[in-house]
Amino acid sequence: MDISKHVPAWIRTLTPYQPGKPIEELEREYGIHDSIKIASNENPLGPSPRALAALTAALPNLHRYPDGDAFYLKRRLAEKLGIDRSRLIIGNGSNELIEMIVRTFLRVGEAVVVGKHAFAIYHLVVQAAGGRTIRAPHKGFKFDLEAMARAITPDTRLVFLDNPNNPTGTIYVRSEWEAFLQSVPADVLIVVDDAYLEFVDDPDYPNSLEYHDEGRLLMTLRTFSKICGLAGVRVGYGVSSPEVIDALNRIRQPFNVNSLAQVAALAALDDEEHIRRTQENNRQGLAYLRRELDRLGLEYAPSWANFLLVKVGVGTYERLLPEGVIIRPMEGYGFPGYARVSVGTPAENARFIAAMEKLLKQKAKS
Repeated sequence: MDISKHVPAWIRTLTPYQPGKPIEELEREYGIHDSIKIASNENPLGPSPRALAALTAALPNLHRYPDGDAFYLKRRLAEKLGIDRSRLIIGNGSNELIEMIVRTFLRVGEAVVVGKHAFAIYHLVVQAAGGRTIRAPHKGFKFDLEAMARAITPDTRLVFLDNPNNPTGTIYVRSEWEAFLQSVPADVLIVVDDAYLEFVDDPDYPNSLEYHDEGRLLMTLRTFSKICGLAGVRVGYGVSSPEVIDALNRIRQPFNVNSLAQVAALAALDDEEHIRRTQENNRQGLAYLRRELDRLGLEYAPSWANFLLVKVGVGTYERLLPEGVIIRPMEGYGFPGYARVSVGTPAENARFIAAMEKLLKQKAKS
């Protein structure tokens, strides 16, 4: 049956998001074991131990529906952030919140501005809603916020920024951000995706939450997937004005965040030791990878996140798979020959470097 006439053109032409290859799939394909995946910017130390304990305690209540308002998680977040609960919304990962924002504020044919190399989900969600994506150029590996402001049209409703940027790992600094805020029309909602905020150690990094009380349309998104190691349960949150949150809640699905995600996130929020260990592992891992990549003569972008964008050469992703190493090719982001390499455990980092060195030696002999 041909159903194409029933499907809008913007859906028919949509290319689905392709997540990183799972370890299980790789090992089935190649008949290998003990593979590593350093492709999806996951926490190599695993979930917060406090979250695991909370999950175990919550299992007997799985026959009950979750708290549709995520009351306890919102209350603790509000305390930690110093804001009112009315400014918070909890989502099934920040991806759900991105989709809710677009569905709420974008009409068919209207525009959204993103960076040329921004997180791919922004464009996919906009196209799925029948909107137009305007891609502003980057300056090398960095956002060009001046170019993004110039790209805004009269029918632009949203601007998406990810800071640090995924997949480059770069940031924009406070002076760039403040100038950008002054140049964006008051009726455009600026959405800042802070997925990698906790890995940044730079005094010039602008915390978008500090700018919410200045009468502008602004939303901050954060996730428990990265620093807290809870990617598998899907939970994130958004901060904005009560009016924006109220509009989003009108389309939010009932029970959109499951009970396990809620208790895990609540426990992980106060697991300062796990957060500290994750940050230290990342700091040391980035230093090791930079040092070893320099030794191998491989170029990479500066990064303030938990990954590096590395110029590994075309075809390297495929050649690493039989070695049991999964990285993320970046051709789809406009970086042919580059791959995103997540910081792993010390052993995983060393294995990646050893595999790269092996491939480079093979290439030199051929």
